[in-house]
Amino acid sequence: MESRPVGYSLGALSSIYAETFGEPGRRTFRLVLKAGGANISVWLEKEQLFQLAVSLQEAVRRLSAEQQAGPSGPSGPEWTGEELSLEFKARQMLLKYETSGNAFYLEAHEGDDEAREQDREGASVSCGISISQSVTLAEEALKICAAGRPPCFLCGLPIDPQGHICPRANGHAVMESG
Repeated sequence: MESRPVGYSLGALSSIYAETFGEPGRRTFRLVLKAGGANISVWLEKEQLFQLAVSLQEAVRRLSAEQQAGPSGPSGPEWTGEELSLEFKARQMLLKYETSGNAFYLEAHEGDDEAREQDREGASVSCGISISQSVTLAEEALKICAAGRPPCFLCGLPIDPQGHICPRANGHAVMESG
């Protein structure tokens, strides 16, 4: 995905964290971004949160020891605009690394290509994340994702608390959670 125009550029974040709500199998996921008077909730699919966490871990791992331990902070200032409260569901996300600030930049866009073709841009936000924020976010996001339903050892699909009729066993075996 190429970088697109962003509705709200938050700059450096004071905090970023992942949350989940609901019972396994019916959970919803979100990132909470805070910068100055801005408080943004970006709702995600579990797979989006998982991929963001894995991408952050891999990107940090590829940094040199000096980069990991050195000063890290987005080059832009924290949000100084008016109080802002916004919620949207991310359809597209972009993560990139900027060497000048030794920090990551995250973009989340509500609209997809179909909306753009109809000249409807959804909500969008960009923010800077320090190395330490990235490490913490990746760890907590992976914990959240792992706390869901256990996968079936045969097919990989999640096992519900009521059990799971495995397609790899042609419906002849009922797997149980736990």
